[in-house]
Amino acid sequence: MALDVYHQKRDFDRTPEPKGRQGKRAAGNSFVVQKHDARRLHYDFRLEMDGVLKSWAVTRGPSLVPAEKRLAVHVEDHPLDYGDFEGTIPKGEYGGGTVIVWDRGTWKPLGDAKKGLAKGHLEFELDGEKLDGRWHLIRMARRPREKRDNWLLVKGDDAHAREAGDPDILEERPDSVKTGRGIAEVEKEEPGWSSKTGRIVKAKAAEPKIKGAKKVAMPDFVPPQLATLKPHAPDGTGWVHEIKFDGYRLQARLDNGKAALLTRGGLDWTQRFGKVVPKALAALPASQALIDGELVVEASGGASDFSALQADLSAGRSDRFAFYAFDLLYLDGQDLRETPLVARKATLARLLKDAPPELRYSEHFEENGEMVLRHACRLSLEGVVSKRAGGKYRSGRGRDWIKSKCGNRQELVIGGYVPSSTSAKAIGSLVLGVNEDGELRHAGRVGTGFSRVVAEDLFKRLSGIERDTSPFAGRLDAVARRGVRFVEPELVAEVEFRDWTADGILRHAAFRGLREDKPAAEVVREDEAASAAKVPARAKPTVALTHPDRVYWKDAGVTKEGLASYYAQVWRFMAPHVERRPLALLRCPGGTAAKCFFQKHAWKGISREILTAVDPLDEEGDNSLLAVDSLDGLIGLVQGAALEIHGWQARLDDLEKPDQLVIDLDPGDGVPWSVMLDAAREVRARLEAVKLAAFVKTTGGKGLHVAAPLKPKADWDTVKGFARDLAIAMSADAPKRFIAKATKAERKGRIFIDYLRNGRGATAIVPYSTRARAGATVAMPLGWDELEPSVGSGHFTVANAAARLDNLAADPWADFRKAARPLEAAKGGGKAK
Repeated sequence: MALDVYHQKRDFDRTPEPKGRQGKRAAGNSFVVQKHDARRLHYDFRLEMDGVLKSWAVTRGPSLVPAEKRLAVHVEDHPLDYGDFEGTIPKGEYGGGTVIVWDRGTWKPLGDAKKGLAKGHLEFELDGEKLDGRWHLIRMARRPREKRDNWLLVKGDDAHAREAGDPDILEERPDSVKTGRGIAEVEKEEPGWSSKTGRIVKAKAAEPKIKGAKKVAMPDFVPPQLATLKPHAPDGTGWVHEIKFDGYRLQARLDNGKAALLTRGGLDWTQRFGKVVPKALAALPASQALIDGELVVEASGGASDFSALQADLSAGRSDRFAFYAFDLLYLDGQDLRETPLVARKATLARLLKDAPPELRYSEHFEENGEMVLRHACRLSLEGVVSKRAGGKYRSGRGRDWIKSKCGNRQELVIGGYVPSSTSAKAIGSLVLGVNEDGELRHAGRVGTGFSRVVAEDLFKRLSGIERDTSPFAGRLDAVARRGVRFVEPELVAEVEFRDWTADGILRHAAFRGLREDKPAAEVVREDEAASAAKVPARAKPTVALTHPDRVYWKDAGVTKEGLASYYAQVWRFMAPHVERRPLALLRCPGGTAAKCFFQKHAWKGISREILTAVDPLDEEGDNSLLAVDSLDGLIGLVQGAALEIHGWQARLDDLEKPDQLVIDLDPGDGVPWSVMLDAAREVRARLEAVKLAAFVKTTGGKGLHVAAPLKPKADWDTVKGFARDLAIAMSADAPKRFIAKATKAERKGRIFIDYLRNGRGATAIVPYSTRARAGATVAMPLGWDELEPSVGSGHFTVANAAARLDNLAADPWADFRKAARPLEAAKGGGKAK
């Protein structure tokens, strides 16, 4: 067996290392680098192949300098579980010393990995938190009496490589990517092993001394306390407010070193969520506990995302799971349900004080509830749960807990489906209903939000429970019946939507996942499901979409119909920034998973709603320009698979006079987001110093745009020259922070101030445009007071942007055109006042 040597070398009664066994996922692609301080410090480099971790001991550690070849001694295969190991191996045992997870991620072979390994030259790409790009493992000829194969680990010469004089990544980032600890901290910290004392026995938490706690045996399960939906968060004293999470409500049950995760119905779902979270719960300093919380996946923007959680569960992925704990019901012989909420939470906070990052304490706010809700909604979070600070824990729904949502979302019963128009093994849309007076009432369809994997999984499930007759009360009209295959009303979908029509049909609905933890019989319409702000009427496009269920973003499940729905919702905000402006499009007819290409001229079959104009200076032959002047034109771009919309800095009616300038802040590797925020503020100050207004937006990619509206009087050369002078001045004033040259090799640790967006024919992503990137991110205008570390460039997506806009007190770019000023003769290089 592949792990025989690994097992023979270790006494698992003495060492904390995982015993493990060979995995079944032969096609896995994880990698890990573990920093190992044994007889001498070295780095263990491991690649997942054939269900094990192929391993090399790199004596001096990886180097990002291609000219520096590092010796890598081939050692025994390790089990997959070892990739998560961090702790201290006792002295006297094989490999005695301290281990941390220095880097981890995924790898991709360039060519056949097995052949490369056999021949002695393995070429591959890494996508880690510290190591990226192309790498080589090259086997050296074995010398006489050498028992092991010696290899060389060499960095490929690419954009991620460094030069000999650059900082050493080993010294620059020495700590664990798993916990942030260094070698010395792990050697001394609980829980685990110490090189001085051997096994450390987990300390038992002191029993809480809280008024109202009762000494009783721990119950098997406590039905959860549920919140009542209200359109507004409660005001006044006596309430605390928590951010509402978007995941699975679970009860963690700890019992003498074992942890279970129970659904709100008491089902044991521990096995569904991998090993990391249960293992972390079991390691808490308590013998017995019941913890109420929510298991989530945080998507690229940092907010919890139920769709991402569903996608990870479908893919068998568990590395992104986090458990947010918000209540403690029982601890070491004491029932805490009769104690005040704030006392229970204080005890919970102490219990989680030294917990690993997979376990998180849900903080609360004591400020005005409506203020907390408004802030949550501006960040496109799901909403707020307000709780009586002195309340006892009461199972069932009551008024001590109030939930206020930023958008409309609820469970609906699946009563039928329409097959996909692009795949014979997937669904295209779901037909939904709610229980009302003992009958299932039809509530419309949802046709977006399905990843390909989820759409195929739903097809398998639903085709197995088909029925000949409709499960809905009353007769459906011809439009509602068209193409539908009816099913037994057993499955529950969670759906996000903008509003209800007068006859009870969902508008602008998007699928967020299956709610397997809730019986279909309990699903009713939530009467107070209005969001915190009234939803304005939406524009209604008239352009017909072919294959509306075609998936454009495979990972986020956004279809052509879903993209059209998004633009219909944001059009009133987006229109002033895109109407009658020459456009360059990134078109992806096969979605983001296939080939994409830029388009700036008309194409065969283009929608009649898309404007074309003549560029008098274009000498390429096809001198057409593309533009839109209505929502129908924008939906025409959707039909043409335009997933990114980039605009000129001038309008069609005055092509030679820019009406805005854009400074693109593009971070190089290693630039913290807080530094990016400071850079945007500095650009603002420099623009305002020369009497120009400044507005900021995320790009949906990596950076930020700072835009200044202009009176269209200066020509292209003047505007571009002003932007260039500003970039050069910032680079000259702070050369370690900024660079004004486009050379990628020189950007590491610095921000590229891209002024080139301001030339004739150059473009920048328009506000609210989607990006052809993971998660279906969008470019989002912000107020300057919204620049904060929690809002990254990819924070806003097709899924959460509309909820933010519905809850804005005011459009942060509403006065963009009113603030336009002529570009004065003053140079942009002047320092900010």
